[in-house]
Amino acid sequence: MGKLSFILIVLMSVVSMSQNTTHFSLDLDQNQDRTLWQDFTYDMGNVFLGTGYAYTRPLYWQGDDFLRFGAVAGATYGLYMLDTNIERSFKKHKNDVPNILLDYGWYAGSPQNNYGLTGAVYLTGLFTKNEKLRRTGVLMISSATATGFFQQFLKSATGRARPGAELGKNHFRPFGGSVAYRSFPSGHAVLSFTQAHSIAKQFKSWWVKAPIYAVGAIPGLSRIYTDAHWASDVFLSWAMSYFMVEAIDIYLDKKYKEKYNDSPRKKSSLDLSFSLTTVGVRYTF
Repeated sequence: MGKLSFILIVLMSVVSMSQNTTHFSLDLDQNQDRTLWQDFTYDMGNVFLGTGYAYTRPLYWQGDDFLRFGAVAGATYGLYMLDTNIERSFKKHKNDVPNILLDYGWYAGSPQNNYGLTGAVYLTGLFTKNEKLRRTGVLMISSATATGFFQQFLKSATGRARPGAELGKNHFRPFGGSVAYRSFPSGHAVLSFTQAHSIAKQFKSWWVKAPIYAVGAIPGLSRIYTDAHWASDVFLSWAMSYFMVEAIDIYLDKKYKEKYNDSPRKKSSLDLSFSLTTVGVRYTF
């Protein structure tokens, strides 16, 4: 409970800070002669505030938001029903998958490697005073933080047994503590797809976006092949990543002058719901 308590304290601090720092943030962003330290502190403030913004989106559900939420929850449940068949199919073809892809899936989805690349993107933007690259780094860091904390909580709360435990897709031990009961969702899939979507947003062409998403999907798929996660775990991880990035990016639109692709945005939001029997993500646009 120590980690959970720490997270709750951080989130409470974020909400409190957001009521007192908005004016300062806007004034700072309009200053053309900011120092490196001012840029850094401004960005890190947006990392925490962006994370808090995403977590509070369920408070603003309206109308058919619940229908959109239900669509993703329904898709997750549909895959849950097929998890055993999908697992068997992946096992049959595991030997056909090059080891380099399985190795890449492990390393790319590991937190230390993921944050290493994310940090490199941000620091490059910071030291070159490239606001668009800084904003991308802030988006990647805040999205990885938001999805990372949330998926860790879900893993523990659901306590779903991994395929490798050979207990079946229906075996749950909430707050079981053991690594064998931390299947739902996939941390590797969350971090890698969060990174992929944040980068893909920089481009208009789907000829560029598609390969980025394909590479971002490899860690999640590799985790199915290695019996670490079920297909429904990975699907929800991808959905969480996509919608969390979108929600935080809306917040960052208010904080940075540089916009992606210089195109108008539609209002959208991320909504998350959890119980011991259902988990879902909803995207409003």
